[in-house]
Amino acid sequence: MPDPSPGERRPLISGNWKMNLNHWETVATLDKLRYLVTDADLADVDVSVHPPFTDIRSAQTLLESEKVDIALGAQNCYWEEKGAFTGEVSPAFLAKLNVTYVIVGHSERRELFGESDDDVNRKVKAVLKFAMTPIMCVGETLDEREAGTTDVKVTGQVRAGLAGVSREQVAGLVIAYEPIWAIGTGRTATSGDAQAVCASIRATVAEMSGAAAAASVRIQYGGSVKPDNATELMAQPDIDGALVGGASLDPDDFAKIVKFRE
Repeated sequence: MPDPSPGERRPLISGNWKMNLNHWETVATLDKLRYLVTDADLADVDVSVHPPFTDIRSAQTLLESEKVDIALGAQNCYWEEKGAFTGEVSPAFLAKLNVTYVIVGHSERRELFGESDDDVNRKVKAVLKFAMTPIMCVGETLDEREAGTTDVKVTGQVRAGLAGVSREQVAGLVIAYEPIWAIGTGRTATSGDAQAVCASIRATVAEMSGAAAAASVRIQYGGSVKPDNATELMAQPDIDGALVGGASLDPDDFAKIVKFRE
């Protein structure tokens, strides 16, 4: 079977709501989104929403009862199934709520909460164990970019995060390149810069897991993605989707990003 071409990798547009929207606001947001994003829009693109943990059950109920073809996601999880880990959330609990995608290693988790590459690797494996798909985040700081060490930082995170993960598993997961300096700042990497890093990520996957896995793995770009830059970013051959932050809180803006081909 031939390896997928860029055109055959279904784009994945993911909305990371971070610590925003209570459960009532979640229902209202999704209720509006389901009218803005039609079945025709979802024919050739996958979409996921990642509400706070307290909202996941409400989101699940609406998406399933209204038969909305938008995947439910989580923003994080712990790597253990159960135990004395106050405040943590088990991947087993998420799987029971029909969560499909789990963000792991988001830069805010790394920078603000001290998550290490080893922590991220444990989470990737835990998410896979419970038959969910990790969206593994990688990215560099502004100082690292200005020092010319972007490639070293990002490919190092890829290698550490995927250590011990099988080729078949790598082929099915998602990697999100999110330059830390572009998150929530309004600054966005140029489409050329984003493409260069995403191509380097794919090359690293090829070295680790083979050409077939590299051709299949989906690579998102995240960092101040908005309706006015989504089309140009998504036109790049190694960018297969977007991890959207602030713009995903506005159903109108998020729907426009989902419809990036229009």
